[in-house]
Amino acid sequence: MSALCYSSIIHQKLKTMKKSFLALTSATLFISLVMLSSCKKDEEVTKSYAKVLVTHASPNAPGVDLLVDNSKQNTAALNFPSNTGYLQVEAGTRNIKVNVSGTSTTVINADLALSKDQNYSVFAIDSVSKISALVLTDDLTAPASGKAHVRFVHLSPNAPAVDVAVTGGAVVFGNKAFKDYTAFTPLDAGTYNLEVRVAGTSTVALPLPGITLQAGKIYTVFAKGFLGGTGSEALGAEIIANN
Repeated sequence: MSALCYSSIIHQKLKTMKKSFLALTSATLFISLVMLSSCKKDEEVTKSYAKVLVTHASPNAPGVDLLVDNSKQNTAALNFPSNTGYLQVEAGTRNIKVNVSGTSTTVINADLALSKDQNYSVFAIDSVSKISALVLTDDLTAPASGKAHVRFVHLSPNAPAVDVAVTGGAVVFGNKAFKDYTAFTPLDAGTYNLEVRVAGTSTVALPLPGITLQAGKIYTVFAKGFLGGTGSEALGAEIIANN
């Protein structure tokens, strides 16, 4: 066989081997990309989330920022007595910080264990010198037909224990002191005239006229401000729609 013919055969074999190698490499790369994509999808599917609502309930504290695992969640300062609405947060142990807005000064730093598909309310409470967090689990089970669910939370730092009652009538939530709270309670939908009384007495600390409860809705009513406070720090009540 001539050298030229032999060289041609070798060249042809090398071309064939090169094509086979490129085909194998392409197939391997394709399989790897498919597997990587599948892994990412599996990670996304297995991630679980909780929902967290944060309320600024410290009457004399400045506006704040909310950080979850050091990631800021709000675009504008959260001021008393506003709330964030429910934020979707990855389940597990999350670090929650409340900072004075626009600064790195942390006033609340807590690690919260958040369960999958659970709902939570976090209240920044008390006077600014004693500010702390109150964490509640929120049962957002839908109310029965014609009903609303209502929870009361006492967040006025210097107010005595109170009863929440129908004006001139029966007590709805009884003898709740600062930081006490009730379960979500079913009430008939409608408009109510309520009053906050010093617990066990007929002394009205705060009238709450014209409270409208819509069927199917879930509410948190919290006492806010200071007893004897003035302006934005005056004793009052705030309503959060939880759904």
